[in-house]
Amino acid sequence: MSDLFATAPHAPLAELLRPQTLDEVIGQKHLIGPGKPLRLAFESGTPHSMILWGPPGVGKTTLARLMADAFDAEFIALSAVFSGVKDIRAAVEQAQLTLAQSGRRTILFVDEVHRFNKAQQDAFLPYVEGGLLTFIGATTENPSFEVNSALLSRASVYVLKSLTEAELAELFERARGMAFPELEFEADAKSRLIGYADGDARRLLNVLETIRTAAQTAERRVVSADFLAEALASDLRRFDKGGDAFYDQISALHKSVRGSDPDAALYWLVRMLDGGADPLYMGRRIVRMASEDIGLADPRALEVALSACATYERLGSPEGELALAEAVIYMAVAPKSNAAYVAYNAARAFVRQDQSRPVPEHLRNAPTKLMKELGFGREYRYAHDEPEAYAAGENYFPDDMPKVDWYRPTPRGLELKIREKLSHLRELDRAAPKKK
Repeated sequence: MSDLFATAPHAPLAELLRPQTLDEVIGQKHLIGPGKPLRLAFESGTPHSMILWGPPGVGKTTLARLMADAFDAEFIALSAVFSGVKDIRAAVEQAQLTLAQSGRRTILFVDEVHRFNKAQQDAFLPYVEGGLLTFIGATTENPSFEVNSALLSRASVYVLKSLTEAELAELFERARGMAFPELEFEADAKSRLIGYADGDARRLLNVLETIRTAAQTAERRVVSADFLAEALASDLRRFDKGGDAFYDQISALHKSVRGSDPDAALYWLVRMLDGGADPLYMGRRIVRMASEDIGLADPRALEVALSACATYERLGSPEGELALAEAVIYMAVAPKSNAAYVAYNAARAFVRQDQSRPVPEHLRNAPTKLMKELGFGREYRYAHDEPEAYAAGENYFPDDMPKVDWYRPTPRGLELKIREKLSHLRELDRAAPKKK
């Protein structure tokens, strides 16, 4: 079976520079450094099934190929984007033939394994369990959600990290020295290229090829920052609008607001907008923050959030994004309370498991003569007619419902006053005559 990732003539720079030994790999020192988990796996002499989880361009395919070389194993690569059960069966047949003819084991590498459905994953599971295949899956998505539990339980998960600026600079020099030593890069141009790569080695090498072609066409030997800006069509950060990176950044934004750090909150908002996130989605998340983390400590926060969404809908980008930024800053500096959020969740949990308790008769509406004769609404006390517009001692719950205390206002912002008022009303309840 042919290798999906085999290097072809005139292959891209990323393929030509693919490391041939573990020591040539740039990055992932937490996994392949001396005494680290993957280094020990290479040195063990026995391959094991694994899932390599990390962002694009950090070496997942490279490590899988090096694993096959280290164990002198047959290497079969599939892409979950293009492959199906038929391809998996063909890989199994090839593995059986290889084992029978040479006694060599087979490593089955599945790129983007998260795109395989459960049936496709189940198709090769028996052969992993039986030892015919050593499975290595590569994924940019959280395997806890995307890989079925049976397969996940039989594979070690290794988390790969984006390359640092220093590691990308090392790769930059290696590529330039090997592929186009005649080109010179100004310091600012090199810095911008590394920033553009955004932790992705493949992206850096691909854009270097673009720059080399552009420089040759323009007959330039020195690459400046201005030339770089002309040669590149865009400057978007790596961003997956539906993957883990998206939700990780949303989480960082929400936690920065909750932590009352306006600068960090603004950073994450701009990062996501720069990466192509839907501004109205961001607006909806800001509304959620106002309800969940600020609540009645500052009820104006919800108004600010909703106004920001309406402003964006009217102005669009980029003008409307300023309203979102203003709202995020407001959320971050506002007093914080999750009391309403906690109370809502507690009430919801109670109602979900509780019985359907009848409405007390004194709280029922009585629009007809029969209802009045049945006593509906008879003992209801109109609060506005009572001292302080409060019917002290009145019960508004079903008669047999246990006492609850869900809403507990914090001593912050407006909730401090709410807390004082509720405390006073409870005192009135305790002093009121008890119903017989």
